Amino acid sequence: MTSQQEFINKIEKHKGIIFKISKMYMDDKDDRDDLFQEITYQVWKAYPKFKGESEFSTWLYRIALNTSIIFLKSKKKRSFIANEDFSNYKIIEDEYDHEKEEKLNKMYTAINQLSPIDKAFIFYYLEDFSGREIAEQMGISEGNVRVKMNRAKNKLKEILSNK
Repeated sequence: MTSQQEFINKIEKHKGIIFKISKMYMDDKDDRDDLFQEITYQVWKAYPKFKGESEFSTWLYRIALNTSIIFLKSKKKRSFIANEDFSNYKIIEDEYDHEKEEKLNKMYTAINQLSPIDKAFIFYYLEDFSGREIAEQMGISEGNVRVKMNRAKNKLKEILSNK
């Protein structure tokens, strides 16, 4: 299998990670699509350097989050969701849970009000990363992770309680 085909397979398998991060950092669908594309491009550029010393998904998270922060700064955007467009979601009406979707929408709205770094911590928390894994990804100590994670969660709780 060629390197290009391996890359395509890995991206296809892990595209949910890229989608989640894009949604956390961009409120507008076009911006999310642009960020998704930029993350994929940056991963492709860095792929020859991927040695397999960590899981591909771990490596992907790091590039995706760093790319998102840089992308956000370059766009100089502040993310506030006005009206979320869920028309592209393929959900069977019988299985659709309106209450769950409303809670999810409120959560994303609140997350989008956080700083880019706090968003990264919340993303790691929601993805169930351990303190050690987050420390490795962010290049900080586990103690610093606990402090920053608690601050990010408290900011999120505060935003949600003001809704």
